[in-house]
Amino acid sequence: MKTLPMFLNGAWVQAEAGGAREIFNPASNELLALVADGSERDAEAAIAFARRAFDDGPWPRMRAPERASHLFKLADKIEANTDSLAELETRNNGKPLREAKFDVADAAACFRYYAGLITKPLGQTYEVSDPNIQAMVTREPIGVCGQIIPWNYPLLMAAWKLAPGLAAGNCCILKSAEATPLTAIELFKLIAETGFPPGSAQLLLGPGPSAGHALAASMQVDKIAFTGGTVTGRKIMSAATGNIKKVTLELGGKSPNIVFADADFDLAIEYALFAIFAGQGEVCSAGSRLVLDKKLADRFLPRLAEAASRIVVGDGLDPQTEMGPMITPNHLQRVLGYIDAGKSEGAELICGGARLTEGALAKGNFVAPTIFTQTRPGMKIVREEIFGPVLAVQLFETEEEAVRIANDTIYGLAAGVFTQDHGKGLRVLHRLRAGITWLNTYHPTFNEAPWGGYKQSGIGRELGTFGLDAYLETKQININLVPQKLNWFSGA
Repeated sequence: MKTLPMFLNGAWVQAEAGGAREIFNPASNELLALVADGSERDAEAAIAFARRAFDDGPWPRMRAPERASHLFKLADKIEANTDSLAELETRNNGKPLREAKFDVADAAACFRYYAGLITKPLGQTYEVSDPNIQAMVTREPIGVCGQIIPWNYPLLMAAWKLAPGLAAGNCCILKSAEATPLTAIELFKLIAETGFPPGSAQLLLGPGPSAGHALAASMQVDKIAFTGGTVTGRKIMSAATGNIKKVTLELGGKSPNIVFADADFDLAIEYALFAIFAGQGEVCSAGSRLVLDKKLADRFLPRLAEAASRIVVGDGLDPQTEMGPMITPNHLQRVLGYIDAGKSEGAELICGGARLTEGALAKGNFVAPTIFTQTRPGMKIVREEIFGPVLAVQLFETEEEAVRIANDTIYGLAAGVFTQDHGKGLRVLHRLRAGITWLNTYHPTFNEAPWGGYKQSGIGRELGTFGLDAYLETKQININLVPQKLNWFSGA
């Protein structure tokens, strides 16, 4: 099997040391591909190429409409390859094909959004007290940007990083997740076809502790952006202190989904399922804590468990599949370990709670949709991010208690509220310590709106105008319209 290369300085290259990594289909654990497995030396080479491209190359000096043209063309190519990209995403990540197709469409839309945004006004002029000074503010690219993405949305997270970074005129080095590089490789084939200058956009493959760390620690990298776990985020933040590089971190979550007794019952049932079981629960913003009005519990929980037990789990390429496998056998064991912890700590299991091994499922990393009730605040399944299809139910009696339970977490990424009293819903949303909130819905994400969290869910925002700001420096310029001597020093 031929080893798929990475893309450095406009060329497809193998790892300097010749390393290769096996890539598997999580639905069957069958070998999909071999890809180059880079090291710190490969990262250093990519950084050197990007540094030269930014300091001396054409991309940062292109006018915004020309950069936008490249991004528009790339979006068209992504859209034209929707079917092949979505199928590859499903084979590599495991998610149902219908979800993968949404991701491809969103990725194309993300590139189009920033292509349009970069041609809009970015600067300011303003009057100061001195009438002879013309004052203005300009926005400029930061420089060389390292971008490290996770395995749960391989193509979409690449777009979220590359689109604003490239639109702003930066030179970007994307490091894909070790387990899911295949759609990133295809994306860079399209980037190569589009004609981006060498060094402006590069794909680095390799482990986080070596290749990823090199990006975060390098004195030649001006910004690091990372989406992933909070533990790794702390390491990246620490490594970035060497040259005080700009940092954007989108990290973990343990997001509450609050359902009041006056909520539309059927709507709340469906969204409680969607909040946690979409994407197999391998979603940073998953509604992994159902904060449920106690008055509703006796009616709501049996119906929820019944509906969850009917979710069709299987290979994402099967059109009947509604939930796919965990990404790797190791991650499957991690999720099963949390289920065991929930049982041992005394939570009541009302649905799922086991690996699925019937028929073809035996070869893959499948776990049943799982729901725990009778939880306590100190339980691991309540406190820690599981990143799998495991829901912890917490009951409340008053609005005040619902807010307190929802905010009782080290994270603050997302939160949902379900109620037909919109005044109450908005009042509660304002009190929740989370960066992304929804009323009577869950999970919709828009390129136009900022994405990021409070507390240990990260630093900064992606998407929207905020996402572009994260890749721009702000420069003050003052022009003396009437140059004349100050006569400040007698000897001058």
